[in-house]
Amino acid sequence: MDVLAQARPKSASKLGTARVAALELSDVKLPEVMRGCTTVIQLIGTMRKRFGSGDTYETSDIGTTRQLVEAAKACGTVDHLVLLSSVGAGSPRGAYLKAKAEAERLVVESGLPFTIFRPSAFADREGVHLAGLGAVTRLLGLKRYEPITLHQLASAILVAATERAPLGKALEGVDLWALVEQAPKS
Repeated sequence: MDVLAQARPKSASKLGTARVAALELSDVKLPEVMRGCTTVIQLIGTMRKRFGSGDTYETSDIGTTRQLVEAAKACGTVDHLVLLSSVGAGSPRGAYLKAKAEAERLVVESGLPFTIFRPSAFADREGVHLAGLGAVTRLLGLKRYEPITLHQLASAILVAATERAPLGKALEGVDLWALVEQAPKS
């Protein structure tokens, strides 16, 4: 699988040996750079703690998704959008989930085949301690809220991107975990 990572010019050198397109998503050259790509994976989002530096849900979650969708359609070769969203985006409450829902709407209404991932909490995000949450969610049958590791999520996203399936679905809970189980273990 040939991968082209997009990175802001200031961050591109941090990606090591990866093939990198060092440009902002607002760059008019983006569709040209994407030409030949068949799948776009949108992992961008922000957190409230970054609002002080100018990030907002509108600019980071919605704006970047809009830019990628428009570029994907303009380049003419993309036929699969993969979006990282959040559990609860299907019935959003609060600014964060409303932004995720709007990003999902942009993808769904793009006319391109899509796969949306709606994980719950990340079990291994730096600075977050979720001891026992996985056991509680399993005990109560709340698979939708079971914490996921970043490796599990990344593996499932790669399965969806390479197999180009499932299409037209928002994956959370049992559906998300079924794809995690399909992913190669390493």
